[in-house]
Amino acid sequence: MLSEEAQKILSELKADQASENEDIRKLGWVIRIMEALRAPDGCPWDREQTHESLLKNLLEEAYEYVDAVKSGDDSAMQDELGDLFMQVVFHAQVAAERGAFNIGDVVEGLTDKLIRRHPHVFGDRVANNADEALESWTDMKKLENPDVWDPAQVPRSMPALLRARKVQQKTAKVGFEWKEVDGAFDKLEEEIAEMRAAVKEGKIEHIEEEIGDVIFGVVNVARYLKVCPEVALTETTDKFIRRFSYVIDSLRSRGLSPEKATLEEMDVFWDEAKRLEGG
Repeated sequence: MLSEEAQKILSELKADQASENEDIRKLGWVIRIMEALRAPDGCPWDREQTHESLLKNLLEEAYEYVDAVKSGDDSAMQDELGDLFMQVVFHAQVAAERGAFNIGDVVEGLTDKLIRRHPHVFGDRVANNADEALESWTDMKKLENPDVWDPAQVPRSMPALLRARKVQQKTAKVGFEWKEVDGAFDKLEEEIAEMRAAVKEGKIEHIEEEIGDVIFGVVNVARYLKVCPEVALTETTDKFIRRFSYVIDSLRSRGLSPEKATLEEMDVFWDEAKRLEGG
C-alpha cells in the first residue's frame, strides 16, 4: 500500500498540467518523488543515505554512463543519464533537509555560472572558434578565482590519470611547460632511465616513486597530443582483455588448459589475435 503522502504526490503529479513547459513539469515529478522517498514514511534505504554513503553510487553511475556513451546505445545513454541525474536530485534533497541548499539553488547557481562564463554568447565578447570560446570561459574562471591555476586545487579523489592531466593543464596555463612535445618525450625517456636504475637498486619505495614519474610523463605526452590518458588506457585494457580471451578460447578449443599452457603457446594465439584485429 502506498503511504498517504505518496498517494497525495502521485495524485498531484497526474493532475499537474499547469506548467507551460512539459520538460520542466517532468523535472518537478522527480523532485517530488525524491521528497516522498526521503519522507518519514518513505523508503527505509533512501532515508538512511547521506552525502558520504551516496558517493560510491554517484561514481558508479558516472562510469556506467561513460560505458553507455562508448557503446553508442542511445537507450542505454538515456537510462544511465537518468540514474546519474537521480544522484544530483538525491544529494540536493539531503542538503535541503539539512537546511544547506536545495535543487532550486543548484539550478540557479548553474544558470548564473553558464551565463557568467559565456560572455561571448550573453555579453559583448567575441569567440570565433572553440579555442577562443574556451579562452573566454577560462578568463571568467580566473576572475572568479585568481588562483584557478593552482594545482593544489585539483581534487585528490579524482582518478589518478585524470588528476595528473588536470594538474599539468593548470600549470601549463601559466607557462610551465615545454614549447613542443619533444620536450615531454625527452623527459619521459629520462624518467624511464631513472626507473631502470631504481629497479637495479632494488628499493621498493624508490621503484614506486620512479614508476609514478614515468606514468606522469606518459600523461604529459598524451596531454600534448590531445589524448585523454584515461580513455586511452581504458581502450588498451579492453583490447588486452579481448585478445587474451581469444588466447584462452583458442587453447580450450584444442583441448589445452590455459593454466598449464606455456608462454610460447599463448604467444602464438596472442599474435594471431593481433593479426585478426589488424594490430
